[in-house]
Amino acid sequence: MSEAAPKVGTEITAKNAKLGMPPIAASTGRDRGTGPYRRLVLRGATVIDGTGAPPWGPADIVIEGDRIAAITPVGTPGKPINPSRRPPEGDHEIDCHGKFVTPGLIDCHTHIGVPYHALHGNVAPADYVYKLWLAHGVTTVREMGCFSGLDWVAEQREASAANRIAAPRILAHPYFPAVNDMLKTIHTPDEARDWLRRAKDAGADGVKFFGAPPAIMRAALEECGKLGLRSGCHHAQQAVTRMNALTTAQWGLTSAEHYYGLPEALYNDRIVQAYPPGYNYNDEYFRFSSAGQTFLQAAEPGSAKWNEVLERFLEIDFTFVPTMTIYDANRDLMRFRRADWHDDFTWPSMWRYFQPARGGHGAYWYRWSVTNEVEWKGHYRLWMQFLNAYKNRGGRVCTGSDSGFIFQIFGFGFIRELELLQEAGFNALEVLRSASILGAELLGIDNETGSIEVGKLADLLVLDENPLDDWKLLYGTGALRLNDETGKAEWRHALRHTIRAGLVFDVEELLSDIRGMVAAQKEREAATA
Repeated sequence: MSEAAPKVGTEITAKNAKLGMPPIAASTGRDRGTGPYRRLVLRGATVIDGTGAPPWGPADIVIEGDRIAAITPVGTPGKPINPSRRPPEGDHEIDCHGKFVTPGLIDCHTHIGVPYHALHGNVAPADYVYKLWLAHGVTTVREMGCFSGLDWVAEQREASAANRIAAPRILAHPYFPAVNDMLKTIHTPDEARDWLRRAKDAGADGVKFFGAPPAIMRAALEECGKLGLRSGCHHAQQAVTRMNALTTAQWGLTSAEHYYGLPEALYNDRIVQAYPPGYNYNDEYFRFSSAGQTFLQAAEPGSAKWNEVLERFLEIDFTFVPTMTIYDANRDLMRFRRADWHDDFTWPSMWRYFQPARGGHGAYWYRWSVTNEVEWKGHYRLWMQFLNAYKNRGGRVCTGSDSGFIFQIFGFGFIRELELLQEAGFNALEVLRSASILGAELLGIDNETGSIEVGKLADLLVLDENPLDDWKLLYGTGALRLNDETGKAEWRHALRHTIRAGLVFDVEELLSDIRGMVAAQKEREAATA
């Protein structure tokens, strides 16, 4: 008797499970977060609303249940607040005088854990991932791939929405199985359309592509449009010569993930990247060292070809989710191997997964050289120039992290993406705009979240210091600063509360939980070594 076909959106899940990489442990309960309250009031905040508008305040923000009910200016900086101007008392209040309130952050490219870590020991449970996100202010995530299964992600999405688990809002984009080097079960345009209809019925919010034969890809994107499914594509090297990011954008793709497919759209003296002698895509060193040469082979910034491609993407109203953070170690391996947070916050099997190994995805450090780092630095300079120019002309660039690979861990990797956008030329308000309202627009939820406005969901962050001054203060470790009063260095951390749809999380409690989970896993492993 032949084996039954996996349910839609679980094809790669079934394949991975046979290889010893089952779905990660789902969250089954909530041990953190208070509320939502009938009436929660944030008193005296300086508001940074996520639209690009500058800070203003003080203001009192009233939250009723899961939504913002009022935003009331209550005074002038440097002057006492007149109590008569303030909204009535709430069931619960948070003193925000001298503090800052921003929208919750949106990570547009995530994975709820990585099943591949199972090849290196016990995999971190979903609770570890969720708490890291919440502890870094991430209140919405787009799950790109659903490697634990679309049904698994859909259940977690509903559990989060019902406040049964401590997690951000989740949107599910399962893997479209149509590339040979991962898993291919779709071979015709009709099969693609049928798969997408079934995925929609199974609860998909969108689809994660790695490419496909052009006829299949075009049919799939057209069907996504008909079904109202959004789409993101990692234009894998195995598929990009047949359709680059501009090609798929013209066919209806919602967003390009990472940078793949963009340099290829900018080629003006070739169609196919010039690969080095001996190249083999399945050798991860070749795959990633050569990937850092793509922009170096593309049209020069400001050239006719460069401007032509920029303008075409703008005409389409296309979105880029660059996830610069996930390749950042390629520019300076030692920095990310020794990041401040690894000792306390990185799960043991994930740490082992990062180490040099042939055959391990993203574990290509066995030959990484100064030349590789220099090429990747040049690649980033050009990539960043394009993103900044696109933003300056009105294009949408959103934040995504893709953490769980290449020395980047959940939450921390997202904050690094904010730093990288600033490095690319975005000013701090533009960075926050990318991480909030523009992400909400990409996901089609900007009427619900992404900015601080009456009627929207109460997805908010309360911070002791202005995050626009230094994104490093949002890291769970904080940032090392000198206390001039004591003459000693100390770790300063700005984020105090993450509020997701009115549910209030104490960030220090979340961080303590995560440290405890990692320490307990290390103890278990030591006891059985």
